[in-house]
Amino acid sequence: MATTAMASKSAAGEGSGAVPEAGEPEIAFFDVETSVPQRAGQGHALLEFGAILVCPRRLVEVASYATLVRPADLGVVSAMSVRCNGITRDAVDGAPYFRDVADAVHTVLHGRVWAGHNIVRFDSARIREAFAEIGRPPPEPKGMIDTLPLLTQRFGRRAGDMKMASLASYFGLGRQRHRSLDDVRMNLDVLKCCATVLFLEASLPEVRTVENLVEGAITRSQANGAASPEVPKPEAKSSPDSSKRQRTVSRVSNAIQAGDNQQSIDPATNNEPVELISNIEEMKLDASTQMYANSSGFSGFLMPDDVSTEFIKISVASPNQFAQRTYIKHKDSLLQLCCTSSPVQFGVSTKFLDNAGRPKLNIVVDIPENLSKVLEFCDGIAQRSSQDSGSTSEWRPVIKKYGYVNRPTVRLNIPTIISGDTAIYSTEIYQKEVSGNIQKLDFSNVDATELDSLFVRGNIVDAFFSLELYDYQQNAGIRLVAKKLVVHSKLS
Repeated sequence: MATTAMASKSAAGEGSGAVPEAGEPEIAFFDVETSVPQRAGQGHALLEFGAILVCPRRLVEVASYATLVRPADLGVVSAMSVRCNGITRDAVDGAPYFRDVADAVHTVLHGRVWAGHNIVRFDSARIREAFAEIGRPPPEPKGMIDTLPLLTQRFGRRAGDMKMASLASYFGLGRQRHRSLDDVRMNLDVLKCCATVLFLEASLPEVRTVENLVEGAITRSQANGAASPEVPKPEAKSSPDSSKRQRTVSRVSNAIQAGDNQQSIDPATNNEPVELISNIEEMKLDASTQMYANSSGFSGFLMPDDVSTEFIKISVASPNQFAQRTYIKHKDSLLQLCCTSSPVQFGVSTKFLDNAGRPKLNIVVDIPENLSKVLEFCDGIAQRSSQDSGSTSEWRPVIKKYGYVNRPTVRLNIPTIISGDTAIYSTEIYQKEVSGNIQKLDFSNVDATELDSLFVRGNIVDAFFSLELYDYQQNAGIRLVAKKLVVHSKLS
């Protein structure tokens, strides 16, 4: 049967049972799977509904319900739709139409608190559409808990984009199956993991993060008057040209820091003061070196001509028995590249937003042929590795070509760090004056408009970036993450 009746948890497992009355105190965690629209104006067809009723006091499963749903037109179950959730036309061909299971779905949801990952924007909207199509009023929630914004706000962006697949990977819970009942159970497991971590952090203040330890070392050093004379603090001065934020410019005199593997500050330290970030940035900046002292730009970043493709390998690491991380390495070191004098093709856009409503910041730059060859090689071996691992995600090429001459371009992502209510760039941004002096630009907050004024089309940029592999929501590829950007000043 395509429908699994609502069942009460028992020692014997999930057996058929009566659907509990609507409006009972259980929280209804639910998820829907749909077809993938193939053209503009085409909606999502409901293919599966799954729900688990959870006791709000103990977070244990009280009952569950799941059913496949036959769409009116089986043609909406496209190849892309199958790649997304694995639900084929044959699977739903014998399933009930939504009108035949609408009563059960209504009873499960109506009058209860609804919960799920991204249900406000997606799942609840699909439920309302399905009831509207059969001319029936939809179920109404008593309240709604969307775990996507909730966990992003309370847990911080420790798991990257905070999508279910990323959270499951972060906690070692395995791969997301994109089937309704499986995803609901994974959502519950993720929620419990997040709550446990937050509880431990609040209960065990002696368990300190790396950032806490760095701050403690700074404090102790200052208290003991033991500041190293050979590591002076950089001078900072306020820029007079800003009325809406404070921006400082630190003179670097042709030198910037040389950290090989710069790590973003973990949003887990949401309750730490913003001054901590400034202290860490100063420490990194003080460990400076000549920017163009050698052919590799500076330590840890390679110019394209310094890369031998025969030494580029895919490395898979397993932090635990459930999760894997994939890296691109060159001679056993993480591959990080630099490219000088790249013209900006497209500046910063605010068109795309992250799950917290902030713009996803990135720029598009032209790249030379030698860098294009290196990235194309990386793209090829990474794609083969992805396919060999069993991934069915669509591969997104790292290079896009524009114009009549097929000019190669890449997108450089400018990530942000969240600390409490404050967001700053994790990318270090510099300005190179006509005289050759380099200034580090420090921003007190994220301002896409201000950033766009720096990265105007045609401006020249030196880019230092890492290559990070991603695979989520049926899309996979290489993301180029800007670690440092140096904008060349134009002649006046």
